[in-house]
Amino acid sequence: MKFTVLSLFPEILEGFFQSSLMKKAVDKGLIVVEFVNIRDFATDRHKTCDDIPYGGGAGMVLKPEPLARALDSVGAGQKRTLYPTPSGRLFTQATAKDLAAEEELVFICGRYEGIDQRVIDEYVDDEISLGDYVISSGEIASLVIIDAVYRLREGVIKAHSLEEESFSDGFMLEYPQYTRPEVFRENRVPEVLLSGHHKNIAQWRKIQSVEKTKRLRPDLLG
Repeated sequence: MKFTVLSLFPEILEGFFQSSLMKKAVDKGLIVVEFVNIRDFATDRHKTCDDIPYGGGAGMVLKPEPLARALDSVGAGQKRTLYPTPSGRLFTQATAKDLAAEEELVFICGRYEGIDQRVIDEYVDDEISLGDYVISSGEIASLVIIDAVYRLREGVIKAHSLEEESFSDGFMLEYPQYTRPEVFRENRVPEVLLSGHHKNIAQWRKIQSVEKTKRLRPDLLG
């Protein structure tokens, strides 16, 4: 799978692909990444990529010309192109599974007040929001989506490790996890997890998932 990321600040992204599980996926050839600096497609001597918004208002907007040229250079018109933005549809595990079925994704990292709507209209297939809040970095938003997607690709993580995660069944949060030592600061691991009785453990975990979801995300049970 290939991720092509268009950004004004590609240096923010680079370290993520050189560490931990992602590095292993890249080294195995399961994941390929290409960074495209939007400034390379600006034609004036100052490499200007933003301007004031028509109609007034605070902030700046990414100009359409350099961004469109950058998108054309990677063939964005023929590839699924994503624009992470607070005004997009909510990103979910189901969305991650859908995107993981693609062989290539193109990401536009927004900045400031966003990008010119004409670029969205011509190139963008999905406007995706991480949640009901605003961050300043389209790079960070893109990395969140990439991280949720690439781990679902075959060979990156063992399939059974994905089966009981939060949202794996659509609406339940994952049960609590414990490891050694058996006693930590006078708190013991639940006895059922030490019993070796797989049916009882499975039942306990199901109950814990329901209780955790009720406590932290009751909206999921609605």
